[in-house]
Amino acid sequence: MLRIGLRAARGFRAEDVPAGAVGPARRTFLKGACACAGLAFLPRNAAAEIGDAPVPAPARPVHDVLDAAAREVEAAMIAWRRDIHANPELGNQEHRTAALVARHLRGLGYEVREGVAHTGIVALLKGGGGPGPVVALRADMDALPVTEEVDLPFASKVRTEWGGQQVGVMHACGHDCHVAILMAAAQVLAAHRARLPGTVKLLFQPAEEGVPRDGVSGAQLMVEEGALRDPKPDMVLALHVMSALPVGSIGYRPGPTLAASDRFTLRVTGRQTHGAMPWNGVDPIVIGAAIVTALQTVVSRETDIVRSPAVLTVGVFRGGVRNNIIPQQAEMEGTLRTFDEAQRQRIRRRVGEIAESIAAGMNGKAEVTWGKHGYPSVRNDAGLTARSAQTLARLVGDRAVRVDPVMASEDFSYFSREVPGFYYLVGITPPGTDPANAAPNHSPRFTVDEAELMTGLRATLHLVADVTGMA
Repeated sequence: MLRIGLRAARGFRAEDVPAGAVGPARRTFLKGACACAGLAFLPRNAAAEIGDAPVPAPARPVHDVLDAAAREVEAAMIAWRRDIHANPELGNQEHRTAALVARHLRGLGYEVREGVAHTGIVALLKGGGGPGPVVALRADMDALPVTEEVDLPFASKVRTEWGGQQVGVMHACGHDCHVAILMAAAQVLAAHRARLPGTVKLLFQPAEEGVPRDGVSGAQLMVEEGALRDPKPDMVLALHVMSALPVGSIGYRPGPTLAASDRFTLRVTGRQTHGAMPWNGVDPIVIGAAIVTALQTVVSRETDIVRSPAVLTVGVFRGGVRNNIIPQQAEMEGTLRTFDEAQRQRIRRRVGEIAESIAAGMNGKAEVTWGKHGYPSVRNDAGLTARSAQTLARLVGDRAVRVDPVMASEDFSYFSREVPGFYYLVGITPPGTDPANAAPNHSPRFTVDEAELMTGLRATLHLVADVTGMA
C-alpha cells in the first residue's frame, strides 16, 4: 500500500546486468500490467553517503542448484502470474487466489492452514537438513479497485463492488507477481527440502491494500490469529516489485524504510445561516480553512525534519450544498506519515489541540477522529539487512542499491515488529523505458517486464539458502 508520487531511480541500465541475473539471454517476455501505489525510492549516488558497498557473499554450489531449479519452474511461474492477473480479487475476497495457492502447496507436501485473516494461508515446510532457523516468507495477494488500461491478452476484465460502488479490479500493485514468485519458491524449496536446515513458513496475506471503513489490514489480523506462532519465525522476508527501478536491480535499506501511516477525520461544527447574513451564524468552512492553514506549521515549524521527516496532509474538504447557505458542518480528511513513534504521537496530539483551539476561538467546535488501524513504520533489522545485502550483491552486483526511506506505507510492519524483518524492492521497468516515465504502482497502466519474476525468485531462494546455511 504505497501511496506516493514517483521519483525515478536513475543511473541503471538493465541491459548491463549479466544474463544469469535475469534468465536466459534470448528469452522473450510479454510485458504485463501490475501496480503498487507509487513506490518512489531514489538510490543514493555518492559512495560517501552510503558507506562501503556490501561485500558479496561467497558463492556456493547450492546456489547453482537453486538457479537451475528456478529456470525449470520459470514458465509455470509466469503462467501463474498471468492467471492471477486476469482474475484479480480485492482485500478479503481472495478466494480463488487462495484456493490456487493452497492446492499447489498441498501437492508439494506443505502443512497448510487456510482461512487465516479471512482468506490468508500459512504453510510450513520442515527441512531435512538438520536444525536451523524458522524463516518466514510473505506475499500479499489482493488487488486494487482500478480499471486496467493495458492491452494484454490476460488483462483484467473483472468488476465488483467496493465501498458501495461498482469498480474495475486490477493487480495494479504487483501482488500477482509476489504470489507467483512465492509459489515458485515453494516448489523449488520443496524439491530440495533434504538440503534445507530448519523450517520455512509461507505467509500468503490478504488485504494489504486495506479494506473499506477503516477495517483491519491483512497482516495485522494474521498476527492476531497466530500466523507467527507454532513455530515463531526467527526472521521474516518480503519483496515488492516497483516501477522506479529497472529489471535486474534490487533496492534495500537498513532501519526505517517505509513510514507509519495514520488517517484522520476532522469535523467542524458551526451554526447554519443564510450566506448573505454570515453574522447570524458561525461559518465552519472559514474555521476549517484556518485549521488547514495552521496545521501546516506542525511540520514546518514544530518538527525537526532533519532528524526524522514527517508529512501531514489534508486531502479532503467537504462542506455545504448551496452557494447561499453557510452550512452547519464541514468535514476534512487527511493522512499523517512519520518514522518515529514519539513524533507520531506528538503530531497526532497537536492536530487535535490546534483544531479544537482554533474552532473555539471562532465560536465553533472541532473534533478529530483517528483511524483505529494505521500502519506502523517498516523498519528493516540492521543485522539481517547487512547479511541480506551481501547475498543481493552476489546476485546482481552493483545493481543491489541502498535506497532512501520514503513516506509510502505497508502493513508488512505488523510482521517485522514481531520478529526481525527484511523488506526489499525488485525493479520491473523494461529495458528502453526510463523509470522516470514508467507508469507508477497503482496506475491503470502499470506495466511489468516479466524478467523481474526470475530476479525475485532467485533473490528469495538465495536469501533462504544463505540465512539457513543450506548446503
